[in-house]
Amino acid sequence: MKQHNKILLGFLLGVVFGLIGYYFFPTKEFAFMGRVTEVFTFVGALFLRIIFMVVVPLILAALMLGTMELSQGTGGFGKVGGRCLLYTVVLSGIAACIALLTTNVLKPGAGLVFDKAALAANQGVLTIAKNASMAQDKAWYQYIVNLLPQNPIDSAARAFSGEIIAMMVFALFFGWALSTVIKDEDHPLPRVLDAIFQATMKIIEVAMKLAPYAIFGIVFNTSYRMGAGFLGNVAYFAFVVILGLLLQFFIVYSVFLATVGKTNPFAFYKKCREVYIYAFSTASSNATLPVALKCATDVLKIPPRIARFVITIGASANQNGSGLYEGVVVLFMAQVFNIDLTVGQQILVVMMSMLAGVGTAGIPGGSLPLIVVLMVNVGVPAEGIGLILGVNRFLDMCRTTLNVAGDLVIARLITSSLSDADVAALHAADADAVA
Repeated sequence: MKQHNKILLGFLLGVVFGLIGYYFFPTKEFAFMGRVTEVFTFVGALFLRIIFMVVVPLILAALMLGTMELSQGTGGFGKVGGRCLLYTVVLSGIAACIALLTTNVLKPGAGLVFDKAALAANQGVLTIAKNASMAQDKAWYQYIVNLLPQNPIDSAARAFSGEIIAMMVFALFFGWALSTVIKDEDHPLPRVLDAIFQATMKIIEVAMKLAPYAIFGIVFNTSYRMGAGFLGNVAYFAFVVILGLLLQFFIVYSVFLATVGKTNPFAFYKKCREVYIYAFSTASSNATLPVALKCATDVLKIPPRIARFVITIGASANQNGSGLYEGVVVLFMAQVFNIDLTVGQQILVVMMSMLAGVGTAGIPGGSLPLIVVLMVNVGVPAEGIGLILGVNRFLDMCRTTLNVAGDLVIARLITSSLSDADVAALHAADADAVA
């Protein structure tokens, strides 16, 4: 059985057995289920730790190597980097506008009844609000300054605590600087970086053998904790979010793939199905990064130096799904608290959702603090975030899938925008580098 079929089977079985456990073997009556979930948590955590263990060296090696190769080779760093930025901004802007349109038309928060005291007592909300208030106190220029790490090693050590963008900026700068001083094609440093990159991919290859069982465990625990009715009284809100994500995926991405990418969208989606399943199961762009890289180069036949640059950047900087979700949440909360946002405030939400999508950590739940920042900026009570915590994990899985799909789409759009001669030259250069 092919690997993507094993992962899909693990996912489906996890859902089925998780729901059976939720309805027929609740923990209150069957104590042994606690041990079962512990075992599955262990397997899932072990798998994710192996993946996360190599994310930092993978990002550093891929970005430095990709920037060096693009700066020195055909196509040029400026051409690829500029188009990557353009497509990221355009697709993120469309996603934020979809959030604005769907939420204003469908009004998921109108008339929702809830217990304000219960929300205020939620410790998770208070912790998120505290983190958001710290971000809120920063001056506008501080956000830009913080993109440049004071200590790259410290930023790498705290990559999953909000410093991953700074680490990536360092890698881009350093890779560009290396390209200006290394003129010898046989210089050992590019070979070292490539060896590091290949070693991280080899570790991922080993980890993927555990993937079907880990996915089963992760999905089982999620289904067992939530059950089929986990959406509760915010089902309409979840529907609006999923509708927006589907519009971005099947309409916006398809149009860009068919027109700019000169690619059959549905054939493209079929080739990427393993990546989508993996992204949905883990709810982490960073954990999916190695799988997306392998799909881009081996399945989609995107030149490795473009794939390494675009997919690695996109894992943290191209977050269409997160930006869309954050926009829907803020407008939903405004409706819940009967706060009438002006057109200007709603445009502000759109703009901030685009920027927040760039700064969202590529890990499960990474967008929550930024959502609260957006809420505070337009006068929506921070404790309202407690309303969506019950469905956040599921919606996190959905929007992560869109985030990762967007990275692959942009890589295809950039490759298609280059001439056949440039693409052939890039493939030839990569083949020579491997040889």
